[in-house]
Amino acid sequence: MGIFGNKQVTKAAISPMPVTGQADAPKVQAAVGIGGVSSIGQWYQYQEGTARNRAMSLATVSRSRDLLASVIACMPLQMYNEVYNDATGEMEQVPIAPRSWLRQPDPTVTYPFLMAWTLDDLLMFGRAFWYISSRTTDGFPASFTRIPAGSVTTPDQSDGPVFFGISDEIYFAGQQIPSSDVVQFLSPIQGILYSSAQTIATAIKVEESRYNMARTSLPSGILKQTGGEPLSATELADIGAAFNQARMTSQTAVLNEFLTYEPSNATPDKMLMIESAQYSALDLARLCGIPPYLVGVATGSYAYTSSEQSRADLYIFGVKPYAECIASTLSQNNVLPRGTYVKFNAKNYLEENYVADALTPDDENTQEDLA
Repeated sequence: MGIFGNKQVTKAAISPMPVTGQADAPKVQAAVGIGGVSSIGQWYQYQEGTARNRAMSLATVSRSRDLLASVIACMPLQMYNEVYNDATGEMEQVPIAPRSWLRQPDPTVTYPFLMAWTLDDLLMFGRAFWYISSRTTDGFPASFTRIPAGSVTTPDQSDGPVFFGISDEIYFAGQQIPSSDVVQFLSPIQGILYSSAQTIATAIKVEESRYNMARTSLPSGILKQTGGEPLSATELADIGAAFNQARMTSQTAVLNEFLTYEPSNATPDKMLMIESAQYSALDLARLCGIPPYLVGVATGSYAYTSSEQSRADLYIFGVKPYAECIASTLSQNNVLPRGTYVKFNAKNYLEENYVADALTPDDENTQEDLA
């Protein structure tokens, strides 16, 4: 059948191991004091970063991130070996029983939470970090905890935009932590905060302009002096500021017989910059790798005919590179024994009857009642 005996491979790869203490924690904590390993789990030390939070203030980025996270969070990990099939001449995947951490890598949070925020780091920064919080007696990880990429610096290489490999100098909360106790996920796609910062900045400016325009129903215009003694530049500026303040706060502005207000011909759709907002949304969808129609942007040439096709588009065009990154990293020899691998099970998500399978009995009864 193959070059490995099933009994030997299965026992060596997945036998449950008693958990030892935190990986080198006492030694490192004594050395670094405050910060570093001793700050892991101290939530007040964690931050996602100002740039990431500004990007998430944009509805298209937020929706794109949530769509990607919703997929990765619902796909379970599976463990397998590869054996050579003499008959077909190909390597075949043989499922094996998982290690204890596969269902819940971080015992303090749920699997969907951890996976969603790991994808968030990969999407925004192009890399993610899991700290190995405990090990089994064979030396392999038994549990993990995520360290936000926005809180990590790596002096041995630049903090973006391109990462050329794993870092040997990882600093968290101002102190170094052992790189051997950190699983580093490097995305094949450059983080959106680096790949097109101008696209995000432009979209933010558009939203700021739309917000200012939405504060009043009176369009912008020109204050014009039609008579009387000529006013100085300072006096004109003061009158303009006072009039604009009244306009923006929906108060009553008062003009004398020598001043007139000529409103612009801006219509409500122009005031709210709808076309600019649509173009920014399309640009942000491209940036996030999401088919535009999934974030409500009509392109006029791209259409889908079924929910099955839309799920496939989201997985293939958006989620798959990040899923492969996570699975490949967790299959490396610093996480699992050589010859043991993990992969995401996307079958249920992509199947046509996925929604029906996900319904609880109460949900099904409700649907029948509605029908």
